[in-house]
Amino acid sequence: MQRLNYMLAAAVPSACAHHTAGAAGTEVLSEDFGNLADSPGWVRINRSIPPGAPWCQGDPDIFPAQAGAPGAYASASRLSAAHGVGRVDNWLITPTLTLSGPTTLSFFTSRERVDGFDDLLEVRYGSGRGSGIDAASFDTLLASIGGGADFPAQWQPWHLDLTVDGTGRFAFRYLGDAARLSHVGLDTVRVVTRLPEPTSRLLSASGLGVLGLLRRHERH
Repeated sequence: MQRLNYMLAAAVPSACAHHTAGAAGTEVLSEDFGNLADSPGWVRINRSIPPGAPWCQGDPDIFPAQAGAPGAYASASRLSAAHGVGRVDNWLITPTLTLSGPTTLSFFTSRERVDGFDDLLEVRYGSGRGSGIDAASFDTLLASIGGGADFPAQWQPWHLDLTVDGTGRFAFRYLGDAARLSHVGLDTVRVVTRLPEPTSRLLSASGLGVLGLLRRHERH
């Protein structure tokens, strides 16, 4: 049975080298976008009006990758809408993943170093097997990067934590008025999932027991 218990409402940039939610886990996805077109299981869907270019290989002449070869990242731009005119709605979707318990999605983003644009990247989760690529299936919004706030103009790490049991996909959705968008990059995507430690379960059960005692005392 699919269970989604908790997620972050917004992305939080990581300032720490060690991230506890992803510690001692199983890495179920590791993608550095050396060749986006050949990345197994990844799906690119451009729902822009009118549609232009889908997510594509990074352009090192605009900015280099966070790691690896200069063009080893995924990118999207105003040209997601044909000729850079229209409404952008461009999706990059991970392979179907099997997740078990506390899970961390980590990645890096950057954008072209030009001012006056409102780049927006949504990070979403959709549960279940099947194709899992319908927009409606990604009904859990984990984060919105940019838009009303500044989109980082240099590679910025992000970590998103959720607790989920079952299969699902993550999606990166670039959207907005093409006239207000520039060029964004996505790199070094990792997903780590793990079951809670036995001690954590005992502490949780102990805490629930104490809470139950307190409530019983309150009724007397």
